[in-house]
Amino acid sequence: MKRITFAALIFAAFPVIAQVTVKDPWVRATVPAMKATGAFMQITSAQDARLVEVKSPVAGIVEIHEMAMDKDVMKMRALPDGLALPAGKAVELKSGGYHVMLMDLKQQMKEGDIVPVTLVIEGKDKKRSTIEVKAPVKPLAAPGKMEAEHKHSH
Repeated sequence: MKRITFAALIFAAFPVIAQVTVKDPWVRATVPAMKATGAFMQITSAQDARLVEVKSPVAGIVEIHEMAMDKDVMKMRALPDGLALPAGKAVELKSGGYHVMLMDLKQQMKEGDIVPVTLVIEGKDKKRSTIEVKAPVKPLAAPGKMEAEHKHSH
């Protein structure tokens, strides 16, 4: 009887957090003078949630951005309210779409380096959880999926 009560207390103290998976994280390499780069990955949440913040020790400023076409102009803007993660749907952070901007870089991002990235996820209940991601740095010329499709369509 005591074990059941103890187990119930543990679950009450640690609410079940929405299961979130991250696939294929990576960061684009930089040249020495560059002070910004992008981080890309695919995020899937089992329940409706939001990516509300991203942190990394390699950057002074980290923001969640959206790149979109406005008439014939590509515009990039920060998403101050975060990015929706609809239940069961993979949200792709990629070049030319949603992505993470790492700005005020503290060092050059070199191919083969591993960049620690912390994702802050907020559930519908407003409870927040963090996911630690290790993102490898890929070459500066690494095409995003959209760029690769564009190059092959000609």
